[in-house]
Amino acid sequence: MKHVLTIAGSDSGGGAGIQADLKTFSALGVYGMSVITAITAQNTLGVQAVEDVSPALVEAQLTSIFSDIRVDAVKIGMVSNQETIHVIAQQLKHCRVPIILDPVMVAKGGHDLLQTDAKQALMEELLPLATLVTPNIPEIERMIGYPVQSIEEMRQATIELSKQRVDSVLLKGGHLEGQQATDLLYTQGQHHFFEQERLDRLHTHGTGCTLSAAIAARLALGDSLTDSVAHAKRYVTEAIRHGFALGHGIGPTHHFYEFWRENHVTNH
Repeated sequence: MKHVLTIAGSDSGGGAGIQADLKTFSALGVYGMSVITAITAQNTLGVQAVEDVSPALVEAQLTSIFSDIRVDAVKIGMVSNQETIHVIAQQLKHCRVPIILDPVMVAKGGHDLLQTDAKQALMEELLPLATLVTPNIPEIERMIGYPVQSIEEMRQATIELSKQRVDSVLLKGGHLEGQQATDLLYTQGQHHFFEQERLDRLHTHGTGCTLSAAIAARLALGDSLTDSVAHAKRYVTEAIRHGFALGHGIGPTHHFYEFWRENHVTNH
């Protein structure tokens, strides 16, 4: 059994953050562990409140895991303050396993999840440690400082971000229009396109968390980076296809669609 660690915030609604990551790990056959960086009051309608876990407790969680359990891959999600980022960077700087950084900056409903002074810390301390960074278009725009509105601009943006000592960049193109949802991987000086049918679905909460967690799981299982991205992209697309209503707003993707489908067929 491979062991994958998520370092991220808690979503009380269960659709994103560590809850989405742990569901993804389980669905893909790896054992999930978590370090909680923040607690959010959140539901399908948005984020109502955020409270950071103290950097000392984040450090204690990391020390507890690394002192006892083998870690085969790490996924980093919501890390909202500068001191916490520094603690995580110090703990991971000697880590020799794949590290996937999902630079969570803004919630789907528009709530800012990254404090102003933390952006520079994330860029300077966590990006150089990452095997892969997985921004969406609004996030990479914040990181490079100019808009991205086309496939060609996506190419240039990934090259620009790679100059920040990043090994590889996966730019998620879901915010662009078109019949295909196109993600662009830039690694070892080459671009790789990943396309799936763009699904007209409302219930897409947690897609970014799920994608990065799925990539971490596949890397832990021994897949190459390109194969891990391809597998994760297909997994997320089907999870979106089977997303379901929950509450009164944007529902979650369905992390266990394969298992539920099999059980439904078996029971009926």
